Amino acid sequence: MSLSQRINNLSESQTIAMARKSRELKASGIDVISLSLGEPDFKTPGPVKEAAKRAIDEDFSYYTHVSGYLELRQAIAKKLKRDNNLDYTADHIVVSTGAKQSIANAILSLVDPGDEVIVPAPYWVSYIEIIKLAEGRPVIIPTGIEKDFKITAAQLEKAISPKTRLLIFSTPCNPTGSVYSKQELQAIADVVAKHKDVYIISDEIYEHINFIGHHECMAQFGFIKDRVVTVNGVSKGFAMTGWRVGYIAAHVDIAKACDKMQGQFTSATCSIAQKAAHAAM
Repeated sequence: MSLSQRINNLSESQTIAMARKSRELKASGIDVISLSLGEPDFKTPGPVKEAAKRAIDEDFSYYTHVSGYLELRQAIAKKLKRDNNLDYTADHIVVSTGAKQSIANAILSLVDPGDEVIVPAPYWVSYIEIIKLAEGRPVIIPTGIEKDFKITAAQLEKAISPKTRLLIFSTPCNPTGSVYSKQELQAIADVVAKHKDVYIISDEIYEHINFIGHHECMAQFGFIKDRVVTVNGVSKGFAMTGWRVGYIAAHVDIAKACDKMQGQFTSATCSIAQKAAHAAM
């Protein structure tokens, strides 16, 4: 069968492939410790489940705004102020079917064919495939244990070229677990600030899986905030991986672009899952 070159160039998610192989081995009787999916070892909190049940009973079963219903986006904005001291309104928030879609929306909204996207390694494998889907060119920066698997300002400055459009990184990092300090984030922000056409996707989905102290956000630096897309969600911190609710906080123009992109793919995420996420906030 003849399929598009786009899909032929796209690799299967290796995370999902590893999880599938793990399940197959377990089903055959082999004892497997799976390190594939980022799955919490606790259950979705009771109040979150109760909120979903109420939403079903109250027939909250219709389309919402593509970016998520207003009260949920307002609750996310309050969470960002309460937990991270970030000032956003509902207009800056786009709720998606998981943080993976949030990242895809942002990349597809910001990257043109031929644009370079800087990604520190080790990295979450889907970053590269989504960049390729946008016809961007991944620029991989190796990191090592001697620097706690973190990108340095010097490495970033060296990697930036006239074609650079985006830096993607995560803190706490998937897969290394490294957590960036405020000083380390500021050093990165200082470099990006010198290059006015470069944006940052800051993947912070593991915010609550942090065992070394307070979580620091890239968007806390006002001089770079308008060029930062903060990605987060409820999957890891509230054991809601299967509920599929992620979100971005970004400049209104970026939020509108992501809303437009999402409107042509999935529209809003599940209304019941949105109510559950609201309870988690």
